[in-house]
Amino acid sequence: MLAYKFATDEMMTKINILKEEFASIHDYSPIEHVASRLKSPDGILKKAVRKGCPLVLDDIRAQIQDIAGIRITCSFISDTYRILDMLTSQLDVTVLEVKDYIATPKANGYKSLHLIADIPVFMSDRVDEVTVEIQIRTVAMDFWASLEHKIYYKYRGAVPVDLVSDLKQAADVANRLDLKMEGLHDQVLAMEPGGSTENDLLEIAGLSQLALPGGLLAAMGRTRAAGSASDADDEAETGTDG
Repeated sequence: MLAYKFATDEMMTKINILKEEFASIHDYSPIEHVASRLKSPDGILKKAVRKGCPLVLDDIRAQIQDIAGIRITCSFISDTYRILDMLTSQLDVTVLEVKDYIATPKANGYKSLHLIADIPVFMSDRVDEVTVEIQIRTVAMDFWASLEHKIYYKYRGAVPVDLVSDLKQAADVANRLDLKMEGLHDQVLAMEPGGSTENDLLEIAGLSQLALPGGLLAAMGRTRAAGSASDADDEAETGTDG
């Protein structure tokens, strides 16, 4: 368990370095939030039994690949792929598997990028290659996945058919929101100084066009590192974390 903890710590350090470096260079961070967790020994054994995995240490290490888990939440769909590229380009990260549930969602509407990677952990007398699962998703995807998990836990997996249908519809709504916000983000970036006019128009679906000054639109597109943490706190207080 210590080896898995150390692997999680190493990967969290890598992610935080990438986050700070990107914010320093681009005045913007593609990462909104990062969280990690370790399965408990009891949880590991229960999953091994469910999978029919022999209760032998080497078999458990080989077959249970989500003992150490990290979840990265991003603002936009494009950011999820950007983070995936940055992580998989690390020389000491050995990519075992990538599952793109954004391009090909699960039947229930679940969307996320899943990365299974080996991380070297340098112990006092050896080097352990430890597997870490990393999930990368948008804020909207994460909100939906958290709600879906709570519902399935409440019904112990036997969710009523009407709720399953409603969850799928909610996943579609979350996807449309992601696509709309991605489009708005692209519009704002296109209006950065150098390519804008004094009265650029920001068009919001279903509403009339709003004439906004180009300088204001440019400011909306730049998330200053000094203000990003306070903005996230404000959003959490208004209930955006569910």
